[in-house]
Amino acid sequence: MSLFKARDWWSTVVGEQEEFDHGCLCVADVDNSGNDKIIVGSYKGILRIYSPQPAKPGAALHPEELILELELQDPILQMEVGKFVSGTELLHLAVLHPRKLSVYAFSGTMGTVEHGNQYQLKLMYEHNLQRTACNLTFGGFGGVKGRDLICIQSMDGMLMFFEQESFAFGRFLPGCLLPGPLKYSSRTDSFITVSSSRQVENYKYQVLAVATDAETRQDSEQQKLGSGKRLTRDWMMNIGEQALDICIVSFKQAASSVLVLGERNLFCFKENGQLRFMKKLEYNPSCFLPYTSVLEGTINTLIGNHNNKLLIYQDVTLKWVAQLPHVPVSVHVANFQDLKGVVVTLSDSGHLQCSYLGTDPSFFQAPKVESRELDYDELDTEMKELHKVIREATKTQDILPKAENDDDLKVTVIVSPSLDAVSQAADNTVDVTLPSTSLKVTIWSRLSVQDVKLSVCVQSPLAVTQDQLSFAAIEPGTSRSVILSVFLKENFPPADLGGDAAVSYSTPTDFLRESDDEQINVLGFKLLSGATITLLASKTSSRYRIQCDQFEDLWLITKELIQRLEESFVREGTKDFRCMFSGPLPLQEYFQLVDRHFELRLNAEKYKELLSERAVQYRAIQRRLLTHFKDKTPTPLRNLDTLLDGTYRQLTALADAAEENQANLYQVFTRLKSGTQLLVQLIGLWQDLSIDQMTILKATFLPLMQDSQELGWEECVDTAVAHLLRTCLSKSSRDQTLSSTSQLSMPKDTSRLKKHITLLCDRLSKGGRLSLTADSTQQAATISGCQTIPESDLEERMGDPAAAGMSPNHAHVTQKQPKPDCSQDAVEENPVIPEDR
Repeated sequence: MSLFKARDWWSTVVGEQEEFDHGCLCVADVDNSGNDKIIVGSYKGILRIYSPQPAKPGAALHPEELILELELQDPILQMEVGKFVSGTELLHLAVLHPRKLSVYAFSGTMGTVEHGNQYQLKLMYEHNLQRTACNLTFGGFGGVKGRDLICIQSMDGMLMFFEQESFAFGRFLPGCLLPGPLKYSSRTDSFITVSSSRQVENYKYQVLAVATDAETRQDSEQQKLGSGKRLTRDWMMNIGEQALDICIVSFKQAASSVLVLGERNLFCFKENGQLRFMKKLEYNPSCFLPYTSVLEGTINTLIGNHNNKLLIYQDVTLKWVAQLPHVPVSVHVANFQDLKGVVVTLSDSGHLQCSYLGTDPSFFQAPKVESRELDYDELDTEMKELHKVIREATKTQDILPKAENDDDLKVTVIVSPSLDAVSQAADNTVDVTLPSTSLKVTIWSRLSVQDVKLSVCVQSPLAVTQDQLSFAAIEPGTSRSVILSVFLKENFPPADLGGDAAVSYSTPTDFLRESDDEQINVLGFKLLSGATITLLASKTSSRYRIQCDQFEDLWLITKELIQRLEESFVREGTKDFRCMFSGPLPLQEYFQLVDRHFELRLNAEKYKELLSERAVQYRAIQRRLLTHFKDKTPTPLRNLDTLLDGTYRQLTALADAAEENQANLYQVFTRLKSGTQLLVQLIGLWQDLSIDQMTILKATFLPLMQDSQELGWEECVDTAVAHLLRTCLSKSSRDQTLSSTSQLSMPKDTSRLKKHITLLCDRLSKGGRLSLTADSTQQAATISGCQTIPESDLEERMGDPAAAGMSPNHAHVTQKQPKPDCSQDAVEENPVIPEDR
């Protein structure tokens, strides 16, 4: 069932117990008045012409809307409107019967006040057919201008050509068993049909005209064995199924195309027979109509099916589905005087409807359940319960919900009943002095709130002296007041004297609310990415343990814990408070993050090389094919087209893989920054580093805001760490050296980087201190038990010494990565904290 239904603009039922098919509906300006008319013919031979007028839903058909009804005796197979009469370019109506073709002139006469308009149908000429007709098509055959010729296809496969009032010639289609749909293409001057062999066939008009005439099928077969012009196809395409209809379209925004509606597929061909696209249909279609081109190079198509639905496609993309009250066998688009682009549909039983696409939902209605005997005792019990609920609800007369008594924050505004003694009006465009009135805005808070912002808004031309105010904090149970003035800013009266006052604020949150259980010493956090972090407090000492399955996810909770502990003890006035970390440093878990990040960088380089190779190969194949197509002597392609297609698929797959790898690289780099910040924090707590030393350490390990293939994290950090090892962390003053600046490049592996990071931690543990000043010589001399780094170990990775002074970065976690082995870290602080914390 479709959610939306086609909105009924006008509808009627044509005749009684009459049958209709695809050719029984025609929409055209048959009376040359400028507005379309609906022409309907039935197999009973009754011709009707309608001029719809908008009516209320459910209203009956007005008599004047049926402007003509005529019985033609013979069944009507198809109707078309064109320039079928010689000597005039007015439109006429062609009606195809099984054994006759009739052309009529339709005209109307304006009526008087008492009488309506009068319409009449005048026979211009007719052709009696020697063979039973199936369908017809028309157009300017041979490139004629200003008139339309008619081609009729018989049931035995003969094409009969009529140059308006006279018969021209007839040709049998080769191998025709049953006739199929037939259309004429004016751009290529050819006829397109689908044979009983399930092939789309194209015949040039010139080929049909010069072929040897054949009165019977036997004569046509003899032409293949004897002399004379043979009737040959211009092109042919096998579609493997019978066709319901053919349409040839040529829009401004789309190339000329041939659309064929099959039993289960929609095909679109170019003028030369090449397939543009094919859409597999999951239903049984009944009719179709390509009607416009909205987007450059695309075609919009209406398709009706046997499920009472009308579907709209843009090439192969479904854009809309509408529910119809019947199965359409023919669909057209009409332009009436009151509405353009009306969808006209006709069913095989004569249901004629003019509709447009809207959003009236067509909801499913459940069938009525069978009636059952009523239990009056149960009904009485239910009624008593309902009366009780009603009495409880009507005890209070308040219709508005009551506000809670314990709101966190309340805002009250009091408007002064009198004008200000001294006007506060300013920046107005009025020449005279204008009065102002005062507002007193009071903010009361039940809790402790921070970063309070007050916004006052009044409607123009009123203005307020100050519309934005800020308060750092409001203590619990206290209030803050401010007095503002409102005045007229423009030289015209306001439409509304009301205004709005809005307050935004933030409240500090705690890790855990107060609990009745004083022995609780564990707290768990679950991140949106899925990781679970546990925080445990020791019951006997002031020690905290933070643990998680993923090393880098420990960073945010660790940072927040240290920050809140410091703020808590500062408020209490404790001076000897200090957080400590006893180690060991989780370097192995951290190095797993480094290796994962470097592995993705290597993959990116491999994808880049492969893409370059396939692109070169693709361009080479294109050049070979272009040379082949320019050759005047056709030669075999030698599988170049297959190789081109395979290379294209490889390029697409490599591009998708490179894009996925880049997304993973961005995610892993974010996690690497989290793990790096955690390691830097732990080193600072481990060695009690000062603020200046922490700044140097952060700049060393976090030199980049964003990772890239040209300048990666590994080479930058390796260069910065090596610089520290050669300067402030060297064994003695004579070991301090500054190598020349060299261009950074991606390393082969991470072994050198991990070795330098391990050595840096070892130097710090033995008393080394970080510094970028000249005093670092004396500080380096105090390090004992350190070994000098070999010169060859640092030559390839030495960079600019100024890299160590770069600003630290911050990042945020975006996606989830594979889980490495976790570490258990502990943050210690001064044992002043009570055990119940």
